[in-house]
Amino acid sequence: MMLNVSCKTLPMVMAFALAGAFAPGVARADAHLDEAINHAKNAIDNGMMGHARMVVAHAEAALSQARAAQLGGANEHTKAGIEHLSAAIVEGRENHAAEATKEAEEALAQLEEAAR
Repeated sequence: MMLNVSCKTLPMVMAFALAGAFAPGVARADAHLDEAINHAKNAIDNGMMGHARMVVAHAEAALSQARAAQLGGANEHTKAGIEHLSAAIVEGRENHAAEATKEAEEALAQLEEAAR
């Protein structure tokens, strides 16, 4: 079957083809960002209860998801969220639940901003 495309419609056909090729990556990045946000919230909840190890566990999961989201389309808020999640992990590993929680809260704010 031969596709009959004129010079006038070729740019439109190409635009739709490219949009279709890149749209799934955007959807995956959004899903990763949503998961990162959920894990950051869980890190905060556990930090409020003084569970530094659980802050680390959820911050690591959030960090993994945020990095995956960054591959699909990074912005400065995603990058800042990643930096705060890394700091939350360091603080949590030192058994500093309060400091780890503060870093997770900062990460959450940045990730939510990235999701807008």
